[in-house]
Amino acid sequence: MAETPLLPPKAPMKDHVSSWHGQSVHDPWFWLREKENPEVLAYLDAENAYTASQTADVTRFGDALYAEVLGRIQQTDLSVPVRRGAYYYFSRSEEGKQYPIHARRAEGPDHKEDPSAPEQILLDQNELASGHAFFSLGAFAVSDDGEQLLFSTDITGFRQYTLYAKNLMTGVVSAPLAERVTSVEWMADNLHFVYATEDAVTKRSNQLWRRTIDDGTSVLLLEEPDELYRVGLGRTRDRIYLVCGSYSTDTWESRVLRTSDIAGNFVIVLPREKGHKYSLDHRSDVFFLRTNRNARNFRLVTAPVDEPARWTEFIPHREDTLLDDVDLFAGHMVVREKRDALVRFRIYAFGDATWKDVGFPEPVYHASSLSTPEWDAPAFRISYQSMVTPPTVYDASFADGSLTLLKRTAVLGGYDADLYATERRWATARDGTRLPISMFYKKSTSLVAHGPCLLYGYGSYGFGMPATFSYSAVSLADRGVVFVLAHVRGGNELGEPWHDHGMLLEKKNSFLDFIDTARTLIESGVTSPDTLMIQGGSAGGLLMGVVVNECPELFKAVHAAVPFVDVLNTMFDTSLPLTVGEYLEWGDPNDKAAFDYMKSYSPYDNVGAHAYPAMLVTTSLNDSQVMYWEPAKWVAKLRHTKTDANPLLLKCNMGAGHGGASGRYDRLKEVTFEYAWLLTQVGITA
Repeated sequence: MAETPLLPPKAPMKDHVSSWHGQSVHDPWFWLREKENPEVLAYLDAENAYTASQTADVTRFGDALYAEVLGRIQQTDLSVPVRRGAYYYFSRSEEGKQYPIHARRAEGPDHKEDPSAPEQILLDQNELASGHAFFSLGAFAVSDDGEQLLFSTDITGFRQYTLYAKNLMTGVVSAPLAERVTSVEWMADNLHFVYATEDAVTKRSNQLWRRTIDDGTSVLLLEEPDELYRVGLGRTRDRIYLVCGSYSTDTWESRVLRTSDIAGNFVIVLPREKGHKYSLDHRSDVFFLRTNRNARNFRLVTAPVDEPARWTEFIPHREDTLLDDVDLFAGHMVVREKRDALVRFRIYAFGDATWKDVGFPEPVYHASSLSTPEWDAPAFRISYQSMVTPPTVYDASFADGSLTLLKRTAVLGGYDADLYATERRWATARDGTRLPISMFYKKSTSLVAHGPCLLYGYGSYGFGMPATFSYSAVSLADRGVVFVLAHVRGGNELGEPWHDHGMLLEKKNSFLDFIDTARTLIESGVTSPDTLMIQGGSAGGLLMGVVVNECPELFKAVHAAVPFVDVLNTMFDTSLPLTVGEYLEWGDPNDKAAFDYMKSYSPYDNVGAHAYPAMLVTTSLNDSQVMYWEPAKWVAKLRHTKTDANPLLLKCNMGAGHGGASGRYDRLKEVTFEYAWLLTQVGITA
């Protein structure tokens, strides 16, 4: 007798009423936030069982996709070594192992890399991860003399890191040195170090400490009392200063401490001023400050160390170009800029005051700085890739700006980049704003046949969506799918104003931009409502939740990963990680105008009695960024309210955090399952 298919779980409804600005808001699934409640865990298990029962064919397809994608990956591989002091540092992967191995070799007699020198393993993450369902490496900081390593680990997925030290001369690893560590830097004596920690409840990084490698006493150096701010720690490349930044969404402040001043205290460079964001680097007793004062897209000024308010402009503000980052070296400066949703680099020579541009050939790509720790390096290292070109490492010469190819990641299985294309298109938003679109597809695919398309979006926190290479996306393209990135407002693809116009009381622009991008793809013939799949995670999951409430008829299938969908409950709960610090991104719901605006788009609060697309919602039990109960509540309410019979599935990883599984094989299995589910919804089953 055939087994009866499982029915969709129904989470019990329990009375709970919140009073917000005089409004009584009923939330019968509020109880799902009780993580230790056996009934909650039973419900999540039931959802996982239901998803498994409904996706047997998807799982088989996902397994085939997994094998296909894995066949493109060179599983035993080596990173490009990086010189730091008397050693060259690198990481390597081994086939069958989930995590990388970190190692080094001593330099040769000419200070060049000596591949024949014996390898010293610094950390084998596979050994550290043994016995744990989840593992993540956080800090990794080697002392200047190369003898000590500070590293931190998280074994739950909650992004709560424990700090350890390893003596690289003896191999001895210490007992835990500190808990909830967010960043760490060495002092110049190779014995003392400074580290930042987070609040145990809110996870806001708020304290800075100093201690020695062999002494159990930590000294509190400073505490950031303002809940809108978090602290971060860095070190200038010349190794002269530690820099402690206090950051809110709209205001930054820096403190500095000489690394040689072992008993010293951090000193404020420029006091915080509402709306002023600045960061700094150091060279030759001069601070270089990247500042947004009278410069929305930032400009660069210099100031004497002893007179940091006496500015001389170095790079003026430009309306069409975001000054994204500045790297200083002994004789040169590297500037990273963003214009028209593309990154570019420029090199400045202090000796003759000349500029050189570093160019890239493709119309859509992503480039970023890689580690170049040496102050007197002859070149700086760049990571380059596109949706067609796999990750590539270059050295850009300070002498002439030319690029030297050091490594291009192999793509096995017969991948031929010439068979694929990437291009930039532009949509037009309803308010007339031009919206960048990045596309990847196989050249044999018709772009006017209304075929299958996967549209991905994010659009928050000023994080631009990079057009990067994906082994898995190749499998989509091979099946005729057009993969598209929607660069909606809320990121920084077109500078800081792009973020400004996608946050607070302009947040709805992010959602409308995504809808208008989807309509552009449909109207141009790229896809159709019957073949359009959409995907987004975290704040991108919020995006998914809003657009399926607003325009469910546009989309065939949706994957919402760790989605931030219960906006009001989360933003009213100041005990949760991120909440208070994000008032400046989303709004403070205690303000009536902000409350009304958030309430008007919050996905959970606006679930409607209408048809929805097929939906897969994924989450993790130990997520510290978007608590598991947000997607769980959302799915429960959707099941209770929606009018269609389309699939609605919740899949909860019971041993991971915000990023899902930590091991590379386990994470790939999650991705290929998600892609298999999406493809199945548009009729692609193999």
